[in-house]
Amino acid sequence: MTSETAREIEAYLAGTGDGARVTLRAIGPADQDEFVELVHASAALHHPWMSMAGTAEAFQTYLRRFDHTTNQGLLVCRRDTGAIAGSVNINSIIRGRYQNGSLGYAAFAPSAGQGFMAEGVGLVLGYAFSQLRLHRLEAQIQPDNQASIKLVRRLGFRYEGMSPEVLFIDGAWRDHERWAITNTMYSQTPWPPHPSLPPR
Repeated sequence: MTSETAREIEAYLAGTGDGARVTLRAIGPADQDEFVELVHASAALHHPWMSMAGTAEAFQTYLRRFDHTTNQGLLVCRRDTGAIAGSVNINSIIRGRYQNGSLGYAAFAPSAGQGFMAEGVGLVLGYAFSQLRLHRLEAQIQPDNQASIKLVRRLGFRYEGMSPEVLFIDGAWRDHERWAITNTMYSQTPWPPHPSLPPR
């Protein structure tokens, strides 16, 4: 299903101009070695906030999640070198009256701290709202993960409260802050609704 995602990303990027330092592409089997290597290089950066696919077998399992319809796996890549700077997933996409997705993202250590992920997640927002025509994206963030909170604040997300014990991470159920952004917050001229949205 990554080919369908790739086509939609290409269609979106065609209208974004060339000023960005990063670009997006769908994750695929050819990314395995670089991805796994980056996960190991970024272990200290990610712990204790997340656990990522650090073996070939885990990567293949991870890749099978992305069916384009309910989950999309994207990579943020540097334009200057082509290297993967981070990953962004749009998970749990629900259509109908909800038109919502859950956003997960991670920077990789060699490129972290240089603003690449802010640019990349910003591109994902544009893609999700204009191409996928979602209405809303949510991010669940552990309260002590200040770097992640700073990123969503910068991109215009609003804080919506605390969810106790909402995600199982690093061996325990962790409290997470809920942050969200809608297409009306992102753009003053929202895109046409997705065909699955009921008329009333």
